Order: sequence, then C-alpha cells, then structure tokens
Amino acid sequence: MRAITQYYDRDTFVELFKLAAPMMVSQGTVAVMIFTDRLFMSRIDAVHMAAALGGGVAFFFSACFFSGLFGYANALAAQYLGARELHKCSKVVTQGLIMVLACIPVLALVSFLVSGLFGKMGHEAEFAELENTYYRWLMIGAPITLAKVVFSSYFAGIGRTRLVMICDVCGLLLNIPLCFIMVFGHIGLPAMGITGAAVSTILATLFSLSLFIVCYMAKEHRHTFSVMHSFVLDKGVLRRFVRLGLPAGTELLLNVAAFNLFLLMFQGYGITEAASAAIVFNWDILCFVPMVGLNIGVVSLIGRFVGARDMKRTSQVIFAAFALALSYSGTIAIIYSVFRYQLVSVFAPPEGDFSDILSLAGFMMIGLSSYVMADATIQVAGGVLRGAGDTKWLMYASTTTHWVALIAQYYVIRIAEWGSRASWIAFITMLFSIAILFTWRLWAGRWREEDRLLAVMAE
Repeated sequence: MRAITQYYDRDTFVELFKLAAPMMVSQGTVAVMIFTDRLFMSRIDAVHMAAALGGGVAFFFSACFFSGLFGYANALAAQYLGARELHKCSKVVTQGLIMVLACIPVLALVSFLVSGLFGKMGHEAEFAELENTYYRWLMIGAPITLAKVVFSSYFAGIGRTRLVMICDVCGLLLNIPLCFIMVFGHIGLPAMGITGAAVSTILATLFSLSLFIVCYMAKEHRHTFSVMHSFVLDKGVLRRFVRLGLPAGTELLLNVAAFNLFLLMFQGYGITEAASAAIVFNWDILCFVPMVGLNIGVVSLIGRFVGARDMKRTSQVIFAAFALALSYSGTIAIIYSVFRYQLVSVFAPPEGDFSDILSLAGFMMIGLSSYVMADATIQVAGGVLRGAGDTKWLMYASTTTHWVALIAQYYVIRIAEWGSRASWIAFITMLFSIAILFTWRLWAGRWREEDRLLAVMAE
C-alpha cells in the first residue's frame, strides 16, 4: 500500500487521462477507418477482405519509417514545452514538413519495389492484383498522411490532444459514408470496389490535414508559439529531430518489415488462413490502436517532465499509465475470449462456406485474448522510454526480438511445416518476450540518469 501511495498522484492520473483519452479516440478513428474498409470488402468476398489486409500492411510498411521519424515531433515538442522554449515547438513542425517533401522521391521508389512483392510470395493472381491496387492508391496519398502525422504529433506534444481528436473524428465522419458510396457505387458514382476504399481514405485524410492547418494558423496559436517566425530551416532542431527520431523510424520500419513478412508467409497457407488473419487483426486493431493513443499521451507527458527535469512526476505517469492500460486491455481480453465466435461471424460473407474460417479464426481469437495485455505493457513501457529519448535501446531491443521471431516463423511455416496454429502460438510468444524486455529496461532506470537526459536535450 505504501508503494502504491508513493507513485499514485490524482492530479497526474487526471492529467494523463485528459491527454490520453482524446488520443485513444483519435487513434481509434484510424482503427475504425481500417475496420470499415475491410468490413465493406467482406461484403464483396473473402478475397477482397484479405487483399485489404495485405495491401494495407504493405502500405504501412512502406511509410512506417517516415511515420516513426515524423511521429517523434510529439516528444520533441513536449520536451521544448517542458523546457519553456515555446518558440522551438513550432519549429519542429517546419523541420518535419521539410523532411516530408524530401521523402517523396524515396516513397515513389519504395512503391515501385514493393508492388511486385505480392505475386512473388505465392499469392494467387486475382488476390495479388487486388492487393496491388489497394497498396498503390494508398501510396499516392502517403505525403498527405505523413504531413498529417507531423501536425497531429506536434499538437499532441503541446498537450492539445482534444484538437487532434476533433480533427481525426471529422475525417472519420467523412470517410465512412464516402467509402460506402465509392465502394458500392451510389449517388451517380460507379462501384469502385477496393479502389474506392483506398481513395476515400486519402480524401478523408486530406480533410483532416486541412483542419490541422487551420488550427495551426489560428491567431492565439500563432502568437503563443511564434508560428510566423518558425518557417525557417533550424539546423539545431533538425539535428535533434533526426538524431532522436531516426532510431524510432528505423525500429518501426524493421518491426513492420518482420511482421509484414510473417503475414505474407501466413497468408501463403491459403485463403482460409488469409481471411482468418484479416478478421483477427481487425479485432486486434480495435484494442491495439487505442493503446497507441495512450502511448502518445505517455510520450507527451514524459517528454514534458523530462524537459522540466521533474523525475518524480515521471514515476507517477508510469503508475497511472499501467493502471489505465491494464484495466482497458484486461476488459477487452475477456470480451474477445467469451464472444470470439460471434465476433468472427460479423465478417461472414453473404454466400459461401464460412466454417473453416470460423474454426481457425476462433482459435486465433483465444490467442488474441491472451496477448492484448502484453501489447498494452509494450505500449506503456515503450512510450516512457521514447518520451525520455531512449530510442536507440528501443530500436536494438525491439528489432532484434522481431527478427529472431521471424526466423523462428520461417522454420515453423516453411521448413518444419507445423501448420498455421503453431505459427500463431509462436507469434504470441514473441509479444510476451518484448513485453518482458521493455518492462526490465523501464525498471532498471538507466534512462533516468542525468548524463542521459543532458544528451537527449542537446542540439
């Protein structure tokens, strides 16, 4: 009890909740947009639904390095806010947008290289073509998506998470009806199928980005953060952005690459396995993405207290974050376990035999129920370490674990041929391993030491 009262602080708990709750809703809008795309695809057939998963994961892989890099605008803005250097907060946005423009040729090259991967992984011709279509359209909108990452991360860093939530919810409210209209063909538009799902996502993202820009240029914000003086290349801020954000981007890239390769191998079992994975990861994302919202809130608050050198408050943030994360994920775990078959059946197509998919996906839902709390632990511990600038350790630890697990998956799937259920168990084991590793680093406390903090804040 004494240990609990030492770390529990009501004001810190409330502050984290006020920061994180809007971000959980905001990130939840991303989950709902993805969920909606796949749900509408399932109304066509299982192949379209599986293609939306494969193409969507490939897009995330292609853009994730830049997303991880630009997402570090959250921690940077929070650290400058904590250090009371408000004029540098807005400079973070300018440096991020400069990098977005610089990455466009790289994104074009990546799109060309990745688009041929689906067929080479042994996917059937129709399946691979649908994946390619969805992927290529999303890549066209990648610069819009990344610019939105810069703005949303910045606003999260300065504590304006409610604004982020509003802009993202407005994008979602446009996306759902637009996706329905463009996929199935209404109000005079032709049925565009999977192309319509991708294009509606791009248009909704552009709408959200426009709202962020309007808020960024608002009079009160311009005055407080010296926005009109921020449109310059600031080499000091840019160096910090690259130095601390580069490991975050590299970590995300290598981890998503490992996951994407695992998923492509898993989908290689056949349509039953591919559709089952699409269904389970659809439900996974409804739990995981809100936890990413909590992670963003943790990064923001930890970054602010690191900038202010208030390490007592960081301990209070950690306690509050774990309490929120484990309560939420524990509830989701129970729901997913008890109602697994009903949740899988939501994605049953109007025609055809669904029994094999129901059986395998039901088994996989049990695994999902077992690892959602491990995911929550990873998001909290990783958020604390990232907010404190411990990004290099995160990169080394996380990527090593993911790639060792990928080698194990190759053995299970391609060499030993133990089947899809054994592969799923190996995937769950990897997540628990990462959760244990991150927790160890968090409580070891190396990230708290003064020399580390000075290095993090140096330009």
